[in-house]
Amino acid sequence: MSDKPGGIPRISPPDDEDEIDLGISLRAVANIIDAARASEEAGGDDGGDDTEPDTADAKKPDLSGENLDTLIDELNEDEQAALIALAWTGHGDYEPDEWEEALALARERNEADPAGYLTSMEMLGDLLAEGLAAFGIVVEEIER
Repeated sequence: MSDKPGGIPRISPPDDEDEIDLGISLRAVANIIDAARASEEAGGDDGGDDTEPDTADAKKPDLSGENLDTLIDELNEDEQAALIALAWTGHGDYEPDEWEEALALARERNEADPAGYLTSMEMLGDLLAEGLAAFGIVVEEIER
């Protein structure tokens, strides 16, 4: 690990194929984190508060709701399992050295609606970011 100017430690995310193979691209995880956080900020539901003007929503990019489900649904089964295992790691259910075990269980339990399962997790974006952090990967440093 090298230092950035100013003495701040620099943690470089590995390339998708180097060092840590999570079974899913870091860019895909980062995009899902962004969408999950946007969904959480928006309230995570379609009911919302009808007193807010519709024009505010029209100016924001569609990173929430259906787009989050679509991002997850577009992943193959192995990538979906990796995302589930990453969320579990971020939650503290597994440590990075137990990755293969978490991944195997996620593959077994990857049922018909992985997007529904993942989006039902509170603070999904933070769980995934913490999962990456457990492997020394800083989500803000991942190129989008």
